[in-house]
Amino acid sequence: MRVILAEDGALARDGLTQILVRFGHRVTEAVADSAALVRAVERAEPDIVVTDVRMPPSYTDEGLRAALVLRERVPHLPILVLSQYVELSYAAELLQSGRGGVGYLLKDRIADVVDFVDAVVQVAGGGTVIDPEVVRQLLRRTRSTALVDRLSPREGQVLALIAEGRSNASIARALVISETAVEKHVRGIFMKLDLPPNEEQHRRVLAVITYLRECGHPGGTASTATR
Repeated sequence: MRVILAEDGALARDGLTQILVRFGHRVTEAVADSAALVRAVERAEPDIVVTDVRMPPSYTDEGLRAALVLRERVPHLPILVLSQYVELSYAAELLQSGRGGVGYLLKDRIADVVDFVDAVVQVAGGGTVIDPEVVRQLLRRTRSTALVDRLSPREGQVLALIAEGRSNASIARALVISETAVEKHVRGIFMKLDLPPNEEQHRRVLAVITYLRECGHPGGTASTATR
């Protein structure tokens, strides 16, 4: 795949480049700020963009803002966002369009090189990948969550694994149930979350958006350090 990488730290940028190249992908450009990222995509649309959230000049959310701009200009451009912390509002905003080809991973996840590269491939293929730590933090919250409260415990487990970007086969293996049972639970999730009949992948993304919205802090501005 052709990858454009945006990361302000020189060592991290070089390390990510080497990982992707080792697995057979080509980093066409590796840039250090959001403006350079936008220009790089304008020059040559890649198969995927991998970008840090916080970059110069303010080190707040420049990378995310650039990602949202790029998704508006190139609606089907796959984007994987990397963040130091669990920031649910960022993940929800990136997923807002309901289209696939998006991912939100914590930087700690890069230490597991195979999982990181798998996430890049999934997102490039149109999938949606949410960091498992984000999912775990959501599951630990006890606030009443309206629509999500309609789900059975098993449906909640299935939805959490959907949020991690798992396929039905992978969910079946994780929960030690049949794929037929997973399909039944997925249909139940769609029904209980009031998601109308639509293309399967699109509804899976919408289910994840609902999950993030309803399980985050009130107002959708969650930001929790992972350590």
